[in-house]
Amino acid sequence: MEKGHSQTSGSEFEAESQDLHLQAKVRSIRTLDNARIGTTALALLMGITILGVSGNTLKVYDDTHVPYDFLLPLWPDEFNIRPTVALVVGSAIVTLSNIAALCFSKVQLLRNKTITNTSVMFLAPFVGLAAALIAMIFFYAVNASDTVDTFLSWTCRWKAVPMGQSPHWDTLCQQSHAGLYLAILLIPVEAVALGLAAYQFKQERYTGAYVNARKNVNSPALS
Repeated sequence: MEKGHSQTSGSEFEAESQDLHLQAKVRSIRTLDNARIGTTALALLMGITILGVSGNTLKVYDDTHVPYDFLLPLWPDEFNIRPTVALVVGSAIVTLSNIAALCFSKVQLLRNKTITNTSVMFLAPFVGLAAALIAMIFFYAVNASDTVDTFLSWTCRWKAVPMGQSPHWDTLCQQSHAGLYLAILLIPVEAVALGLAAYQFKQERYTGAYVNARKNVNSPALS
């Protein structure tokens, strides 16, 4: 085990586990690792869902949008799609960062790359949290306008109007709300993942130092 590198798996400590304190630390690291992986998987699923519903909303708009001189336009002339675009971009970043985190957590070849694994363990939730925050800030800043409609304001205004074909206002309104609420919930999920990564890093540093101290105490040169 390299000194100065903190990402140390439980299996590396098992051979050194000769006391209850060390065994307890190994169990704690495993529990934290499983919790972090589970939270990362949840964030990935949320990111994919946001990407799906927001991307579908943009696709429906692209398929049903007509020129401004059309007799019965379905969408207003002044229409702001940027809040939904922000959700698509943010969720895409969240999805990619969490896929990378899960790969480094579950693929042993990547997990053994200690420095890179540690970097990804912190970087993935940090990037996901930043992307979710920026998307939310941008969404609410633009959606606060009283003069220009967005997907959320326009589709929910006409959700009671039955549509025999696309666009279905009620469905699009629900998708807009689903993407927004999931993006809001994604912020604390990514924050928890980042906190778990930090605590796991701290426990692994301590356990690594503890193992090295035991080795030095039991060294033949000191006996």
